[in-house]
Formats: sequence, C-alpha cells, structure tokens
Amino acid sequence: MKSDLYLGLDLGTSGCRVVAIDAHGVVHGHAALTYAVPSRAGVNVEQDPAIWWQGTVEVIHTLLRQIDTRQVRALAVDATSGTILLADAHGHPLTPALMYNDGRAVNEARALTLHAPRNSAAHGTASGLAKLLWLQRHTDTAQVRHALHHADWIVGRLCGRYDITDANNAVKTGYDAQAARWPTWLRTIGLNTQWLPQVVAPGTRIGTITLQAALELGLPPTTQIVAGTSDSTAAIIATGANLIGDAVTSLGSTLVVKVISAQPVFAPEYGVYSQPLGTLWLVGGGSNSGGGVLRSFFSDAQMAAMTPHLNPAASTGLNYYPLLSPGERFPHNDPHYIPRVTPRPTNDITFFQGLLEGIAHIEQSGYQLLAALGAPKPTCVRSVGGGAQNKAWTQLRAHLLEIPMLTPEHQDAAYGAAQLALRGAR
Repeated sequence: MKSDLYLGLDLGTSGCRVVAIDAHGVVHGHAALTYAVPSRAGVNVEQDPAIWWQGTVEVIHTLLRQIDTRQVRALAVDATSGTILLADAHGHPLTPALMYNDGRAVNEARALTLHAPRNSAAHGTASGLAKLLWLQRHTDTAQVRHALHHADWIVGRLCGRYDITDANNAVKTGYDAQAARWPTWLRTIGLNTQWLPQVVAPGTRIGTITLQAALELGLPPTTQIVAGTSDSTAAIIATGANLIGDAVTSLGSTLVVKVISAQPVFAPEYGVYSQPLGTLWLVGGGSNSGGGVLRSFFSDAQMAAMTPHLNPAASTGLNYYPLLSPGERFPHNDPHYIPRVTPRPTNDITFFQGLLEGIAHIEQSGYQLLAALGAPKPTCVRSVGGGAQNKAWTQLRAHLLEIPMLTPEHQDAAYGAAQLALRGAR
C-alpha cells in the first residue's frame, strides 16, 4: 500500500529545496536549485519575489519526477525571517522584498527603541517591523492591503490566502508570542495595522491549493497548505533537537545560533530574541557573518580543495570578524559594525582558515552571550547548513565550544517544514 506524502519547501536567498516524507519520516524524494541572489547596493539588500515563485515551480517539478504525485497530501513552507514586502489585495507585489539583512531602516529602528518593549523581537534594522515602517514611508500605499513575509507570499500563491502567517515569522514584525496577539503599541508608532496578517501556530492547516497553483505545479488539487515557519526554526525541527539545552548552529549564508529554553529571553541591544517552539522557546540570534562571506572570496570548489589542508589545532591568530559589509545583528547589534578581514596572508589556505576561525569565534561569543542573559548553557550542538559538512571546521568549532557536537537526524530545513506539513494534515 502506498503511503501519503508530505512536502516541505525551504526558500533561501540564493536557492530553494523541497523534500517529500511519509508519515514515518522516511524521505521519498528531494530536489534543490539555485536562483539569482538578492541585489545589494550598500546596506540595501532586496529581491524580486517572482524569483521565489519560479524557483518553487521548478524545484517541485523536479521532485515530482521522483514520486507518485497522487500520494501528495500536504505542503508547508519555511523561508527567511525578517524579509518583508507589500502587496495589493490580490497578492501582487507593490515593492521588492526587503531581505532579512537589509539595513536601510536605521531611523525606523531607532524609533522602535523608544516604543517597542524590551521583550519584542522587532528591534533593530534586521526586524521585519523596521523594514515595514520604512516601506510604509517610502511607498505609495493606496493599493497596499497586505504586509507579507517571505513564506507568506509563497503560501498566498499556493492557496490564495495572503492574510495569514505563522508565529515564528511574525515575531520580528512585532507579534507578541507570549500574549498571542498583535500588540496595541504598533498603532502608536503609526503602522497601518490593517495590513497585518492573522497569526497561527506552525503546523496549522491553512487551506487547500488553488486550482491554478495545482495545475502550474503539477500537484493534486486536494493538496493541503499548512503553516510553516522561519528557515532557522525549520532546520532546528529537522535536527531532532527537542530538550532544554539542546543547541543548533546554522552555517548557511549567515550564522544563526539557537538554544532551547524553558523561558523566553529578549535582549534587543544584542539582537537576541525568542520564538515559540511548542511549549518551549528557541532563544538565539543571527549574525551577518557566515557562508556568504566565504563565497565572496572563494568558490565552493576552492574551499573543498583547501579544506583537507586546514590545521584546526593550530590557530592562525588572524582575529577576523568576517562580514560582507559594515553592519552586524548579533552578538553585536550595530548597523555600522566594521568587518575585519585584513591583513590577508599570501597563503590562501591560511586566509581561509582565518575566516573560518572568525566565524567560529562569533558562534562561541553568541552562545556565551545567550547564557549570560539567562538562556541555558548549551549541553550539545547540532550543526546544519552547508558549513556543517566541513569536518575541519567542525573540529575547530568543537575545540572552541568545548561541548559535544552531535550529528543531526536531518540537516535540511525542508525536512522540518515537511514535518509541519505532516502535523497539519493529521
């Protein structure tokens, strides 16, 4: 007897992935593709949402060649947290998407320090709320009806609902996850709160795929669309981390560290925020450092060739703080934070190791800061993302963190989204 299948779609800044699992969590197919990276002009980082949809169509078509399409029962989406765009009543984008690492909303972020409570995740230029305020003040809003996160827009394209989001994506736009509501102070800062979506828990069934989307994607018209989550939260769900003190480091385009806690912790001055994880909380922050910086200097092939020649036991002493451009979110929340990637040694391998050490020190500082603020000290770390495959880097990080480095059950955020699809379809 054939099993029902549940799809998880993971949307990033430079590509997307999809995985199909059955009710027992067994993977039946997966696919991935890359697409154009966001455009960057100084601190401005934006992307055309049409790129996301085209990637979704192509990657699902690739997946469906591996499975029996008739078995697909539900789909959930995860995507970058803090990415925002404005759309009309039909979901047509009226602005580009301001990406999670867009830093233009400096004045709006400064105003939020005066109005947003300390326990809000909406502080800083990286917040969805700061970007939403910037868009409201720099856009002709006559036709605007929806403020949408990255995942929300794709969900809208799938089921026709542009008025709904999940709690994990909503927190950076000012949603109060502890009180489970949009707070009244959002109106005092001049935000048009009529644009804000209804918020549901990840794994909540939202609706059924539209006939148009079903035909375009090749999915059954009975496919259920389930609320997903942010990309980093989906990755944590996939790893199997579920106990207080379990920590997960995401080594993707950016570095994200999170630890499971019984209580939320908020420290906007450091870029620290909390997201609900069932009855527990994920406490953490995201740095602008990460794989994106590495790829600005070396190709994947070059890094793969250099990795066997790294010496994790011997520090280069280069003391780098690798960033693509000025501005950091965590563990330093400073839109003008200056990168340190000099002096550059003549030996590329030494330079590469110095960059890896710099990112590892940021990870170490991040977990130390979280513990100092009241989060649990990590008892173990699971690593996800492309950088998790680098064994030399893992050794280097293990030496700094001095805690067990566990192998995650799964490393793909799309798998975590698929688990939410399974949960919502039950």
